[in-house]
Amino acid sequence: MSIELPIIQSLSKIKSILHVENTLILQAPPGAGKSTVLPLELLKEEWLVGKKILMLEPRKLAARSVATRMASLIGEEVGQTVGFRVRFENKTSSSTRLEVLTEGILTRMLQQDSSLEGVGMVIFDEFHERSLHADLALTLCREIQQVIREDLKILIMSATLDGEHLLKLLGNAKIVTSLGRQHPIQHVYLGNDNAPIYQRMSVAIRKALKEETGDILAFLPGASEIHRTFELLSFDPFSKEYALVTLYGDLSPKEQQAAILPHPDGKRKVVLSTSIAETSLTIEGVKIVIDSGLARVPTFDPSSGFTKLETFKVTLDAADQRAGRAGRLGPEICYRLWSEGTHNQLVAQRTPEILEADLASMMLELAKWGITDINSLTWPTMPPNGAVNQARELLNKLGALDNFRITKRGIEMLQLPTHPRIAHLLLEGQRLGLLKLAIDVASVLEERDPMPKETSANLATRIEALDKFRNNEYVSAERSILERINRNSIQLLNSCRQLDNMKITNDKDSFLHEQVGLLIALAFPERIAKQKDNDLQRYRLANGRNAKLVSEYDPLDREKWLAIAHLDAGFSNEGRIFLAAPLNPDQLSHLLTITETVRWDSQKGILLAQNELRLGDIIVKTSPIENVSEQKKNEVLYQVVRSEGLGILAWTEEAKQFQNRIIWLNKIREEENFPMFDDENLVENLENWLFPLHLIRKRDDFQKLDVLSLLKNQLSWESAQRIETLAPEKISVPSGFMVPLQYFSDGRDPVLAVRLQEMFGLIDTPTINEGRTKVLLHLLSPGYKPVQVTQDLKSFWKNTYPDVRKELRIRYQKHHWPEDPWTAEAVRGVKKNLTRTIG
Repeated sequence: MSIELPIIQSLSKIKSILHVENTLILQAPPGAGKSTVLPLELLKEEWLVGKKILMLEPRKLAARSVATRMASLIGEEVGQTVGFRVRFENKTSSSTRLEVLTEGILTRMLQQDSSLEGVGMVIFDEFHERSLHADLALTLCREIQQVIREDLKILIMSATLDGEHLLKLLGNAKIVTSLGRQHPIQHVYLGNDNAPIYQRMSVAIRKALKEETGDILAFLPGASEIHRTFELLSFDPFSKEYALVTLYGDLSPKEQQAAILPHPDGKRKVVLSTSIAETSLTIEGVKIVIDSGLARVPTFDPSSGFTKLETFKVTLDAADQRAGRAGRLGPEICYRLWSEGTHNQLVAQRTPEILEADLASMMLELAKWGITDINSLTWPTMPPNGAVNQARELLNKLGALDNFRITKRGIEMLQLPTHPRIAHLLLEGQRLGLLKLAIDVASVLEERDPMPKETSANLATRIEALDKFRNNEYVSAERSILERINRNSIQLLNSCRQLDNMKITNDKDSFLHEQVGLLIALAFPERIAKQKDNDLQRYRLANGRNAKLVSEYDPLDREKWLAIAHLDAGFSNEGRIFLAAPLNPDQLSHLLTITETVRWDSQKGILLAQNELRLGDIIVKTSPIENVSEQKKNEVLYQVVRSEGLGILAWTEEAKQFQNRIIWLNKIREEENFPMFDDENLVENLENWLFPLHLIRKRDDFQKLDVLSLLKNQLSWESAQRIETLAPEKISVPSGFMVPLQYFSDGRDPVLAVRLQEMFGLIDTPTINEGRTKVLLHLLSPGYKPVQVTQDLKSFWKNTYPDVRKELRIRYQKHHWPEDPWTAEAVRGVKKNLTRTIG
């Protein structure tokens, strides 16, 4: 074992702290030796005699690589003193004292041994990645440590970590900072560009190949960009001079190992990788890092129940981690495909996965532990309530929980190394005699789609391709992915064989596409979908969402019903369907409910009263209800008025004026206690005045209601008389006519619009409200055009009328314009409705 690694300088301090403390945080940069040298050194400690270390890594590739490296340092094969366990792969033995695990494996171990007997220490490596499994494992280990195993040591390690936050969380645990063996790294910023990232990456790689020496590690957001960059570089005339390899999660262990180790022919190597190579992984010979600055991560939306892959800018700590992959052997270089200004604006740290993930697996694990209140645990980051509730709702639908308590089915699901949905699919497949088909469906769902993008979304065609692959027949699918699916299927089958109640039969000589749909529906009941009327590509899901087939010419559009396995949240609340299968709704009787529904169809504007056979939000069949209670109908109709507003009623001018009269009086005569007839109060108290509604069946029927009579019916005879006295509808003018007043809801004084000639002989402005309020006079010409607005008629006659008279005599020569309006006789004439001319 090399003693040159910087962690050796901190080893004495680390050991002395762990001798007396049970929790330690270690901050150490890449190359310090924290993931390889330190665990082996801790194995020698007295407090670990007879006990083992469990060391958690965020990825399978890192777990294998770290375990292999440690075994080589002590001259052993993996599986002796040092071993590893990842999903479907176990390289440990009875002599193994240091097990490297992926984080989900530890959670399953805790379910079988809640006190971790025989384990002296749990190491959380690269904890800054903040995976969901790491957060859950740390939370449970802290619970064990605080309740039953005070002697259990916890070591949290990372190169970039918010140590202060963890210190508070872990009860002021000690923290040690180690130096790294990092040589200086030159950062070259290549600037921002709108060209596709794979084009920019290929240009940068060519630049580095020409200007620098050594192997290159290039970070791209996903497999798609890796393949496109690979294709562009493959066309280079000098591409045979170097080895171009890829590194991402879907590759086999053998393919991943080829990317990590030096090329057997000694060729210069260019590794195109996702973020899988950011941490806990040493790729031999790398002197140059080229960073796209992008990462693709799954984001779960609890409001829709969908998870979609989104591409984001890397955080500052991730960019530092990527750069740190160089600089191990000497001063090296990191090309960044962004500007220095952009770099200074990067977010400091990545978002913990627990804030963006599907929490169904976590909530089932906690239920098995007997945890019903997640707030009772100490979390590095508290899980969001929306995602927690979504997960519990799903687990209840799958029969895994009864409220917060785990059921027998939930315990069975936990015995299978997969997501609760897939575990439920397998268990139901066994019950239906379709276990092998269910295993193949599950294996396809857990791997990348082997079919080209333009292929139909029908998942059953993937099962058919898998069968052809097994029979060595030609298949138009990516054979490497089919190989992984087949391998996953074999491993799932072996897991099922280990369960006492799982009977394995040869049930899959042939299958129906609808059987695939049924299995999907059992795992994703909220994603059962019915085709929309007159739109073959679009479907309505049982959870109320909408989705469409990705391909415009997908044969699945002939299917009225689908069970959807893979879709995203899409755009404008419409998801995109990537994997689905035809479904026979007759097989879903256990999911159907009958609901008596009285509702308003806002699009058609009609009242519907019907029994609805429903599958979630999908209406399968309806039948009319003959006798509906008036109470239910009225509740719906009142809600229609509240949602659409009082404008749905027929408000005549008389009704509106009557309403305004009451509103005006309430503003100036609060002591009278007239009814509150403003819109807000009328809407709030619809049940007190808007009736009867028994004749309303459609929107037009609301127009038949006599609003004026309905409002007047709310007044006593005394109140009606009092209103007429204080705020009369009309007042008499000298011409002998009763002229209507116009009232306003904003409290303005009422307006009397009247021809000037009809007011001859009247000295003072008319009043209402028992003489307290002068009306606002709108004096009009013979053509009913405004001449003057005033509340002081006497002053108008005296001061303004002479000038007005001159103009009117010229314009209206046939009319009489007396010099003395005080004694002149008012002119009678034909009346017209003036209320619409008043502002």
